[in-house]
Formats: sequence, C-alpha cells, structure tokens
Amino acid sequence: MSISETRPGFVLKGWHVLVAFLVFFGADIAVNAAFMISAYSTFPGETSETPYEDGLVYDQALAQSRAQHDLGWRILAGTTSDGRLQVQSLDRSGARVSRLRVSGQLERPATENGRKAVSFRETEPGIYLADAGLLHGAWDLSLTLIDDQGRKALAERRLVLP
Repeated sequence: MSISETRPGFVLKGWHVLVAFLVFFGADIAVNAAFMISAYSTFPGETSETPYEDGLVYDQALAQSRAQHDLGWRILAGTTSDGRLQVQSLDRSGARVSRLRVSGQLERPATENGRKAVSFRETEPGIYLADAGLLHGAWDLSLTLIDDQGRKALAERRLVLP
C-alpha cells in the first residue's frame, strides 16, 4: 500500500487579503477621482456671468425689503365680483393708505405668454382698481406702490380665478 500525498486546497494568506484590500479601495478611489474631475471640469461653480453686479442688485433688493418692512404697509390683492383687479394698502394701524401710484404686471406662472401691464386708479380712499380684461386660471400679479414721498412697496400675489 502506498501513501499518497494530499495537496491542501487554497489557503488564504495575509498577502491575499492585502492585495484584495488594495484592489477594492484603489478601484473605489479611482472611480471617485474620475467623477470629481468630471464634475469640476464641467461646472466651474459660477451661475452668472456678472456675479459682482448681481450682488449689488441683491444688496439693493435687501435694502428695499428693509425699507418696506419699516414702512409697515400690508398689501391685499384680489378681484371684484365684476372681474376687475383690486388692491388695498393698509398701514400698521389698519387704516387705508391713499394717494398711491399703483402699477402692476400680470403673467402666467409657467409661461411668458399673456404677460400684460396693468395700471390701477384709486376709486375710493385706499382702494385701487384695474381692468385687466377677462382672466381665467392662475396668474401672478407683481405690484409696485409709491406714495407722494417716494416710498415704495413691492408685492407679488398669486391669483387663481375661475
């Protein structure tokens, strides 16, 4: 009878684990590096051609917002029963503010079609009306109200009409 040698099967050694570890994390790092290079090369981070000028305009918008908050006007907008646009401006005490120059712009929320300027006239103290024609559906109304002293208030309202 002869004794046969049995060869052991695969034995996992330390260097096998090291190689597997290095290959796995090397591939992960390579893929992440490729994605980062692609992302940085296709988007430089600027969203405007004129960032400085945009910042100045934004500073002006913040100043306007602070001045409007200090003014304390509350602006209400809607439609009358006959379909005209109506705007009211109330001061801090709830009294109507009269003798304002009120202008507005109507536009659809999702498109630029149908954009129209509207001008309001004061029909009674503190109530301003404009005839915008026959309107149906959703409209965004942007308002500018200016008093005799040059103080300005801006407002935007969404109107949903039958």
